Amino acid sequence: MALFSSLTPLFTAIICVLIGVILKKKNGEREKRETKSKPLSHPWVDEDLKDCTDHQLEEEEVDEGWQGFDENIAHVPFFAERYSEAEMIKRSQEFYKLLNKRRSVRFLSDEPVPREVIDNVIRTAGTSPSGAHTEPWTFVVVQDPDLKHKIREIVEEEEEINYKKRMGDRWVNDLKRLRTNWIKEYLDTAPYLILIFKQVYGRLPNGKKKTHYYNEISVSIACGILLAALQNAGLYTVTSTPLNCGPHLRVLLQRPANEKLLLLLPVGYPKKDATVPALTRKPLEDIMVVM
Repeated sequence: MALFSSLTPLFTAIICVLIGVILKKKNGEREKRETKSKPLSHPWVDEDLKDCTDHQLEEEEVDEGWQGFDENIAHVPFFAERYSEAEMIKRSQEFYKLLNKRRSVRFLSDEPVPREVIDNVIRTAGTSPSGAHTEPWTFVVVQDPDLKHKIREIVEEEEEINYKKRMGDRWVNDLKRLRTNWIKEYLDTAPYLILIFKQVYGRLPNGKKKTHYYNEISVSIACGILLAALQNAGLYTVTSTPLNCGPHLRVLLQRPANEKLLLLLPVGYPKKDATVPALTRKPLEDIMVVM
């Protein structure tokens, strides 16, 4: 009996240790499962640039019965201009030659550009297809010098942090050959800045949210058409996606909360001493697969 009494504290200690080991193992397994289920963290990802295709609208704000579409819209005959095969080949070759001259130009002149040209290229971008024809885009054209400079200040402040902290060594090193940094002189010198916002949802007349299907893809297609229209007009730009600037620029430009900045384009003529990297494009056999 005395022996049992002396061993009781030892048994108690052993049992406590075993219980602690079991609990620690279970907690470790749970943490491992939770880690696997969590998406990888990318601190450089701009919240405004995340794809909102699957944007879940709050249930109480969604009008499930009506999304503002006219169900009885008329369907009319469609007549398309038809070209001969020779003309088709000629037009496709000429269009390729035109677009193959497109380059990202960071040295833009302050030489004035006719406003009508800007109106026309944006009107052209607005012909883009969109999910359920929701046309979820807003093109903000900035020409006021003071406002352009405020945009530059916001962008450069965030871009310096991006280059030094957020982007990481690999990304910064990959950009060295292009000689880019956080100094964006073209935001002051370009006669126009075009900021393209995606509307992640719309508003119905009753105030409830209207779903904008595939808004990210729709606006991206419109941006591609805009770049082609600028090239066709003899204007140049550089596609800029300044990380973490979206919220500040949205407030500065007084845009509503449903609009997220997707792209910023400085637009104008190249400076006479402008330079571009001597880059080449992939040949057709590297980008096309015929089945």
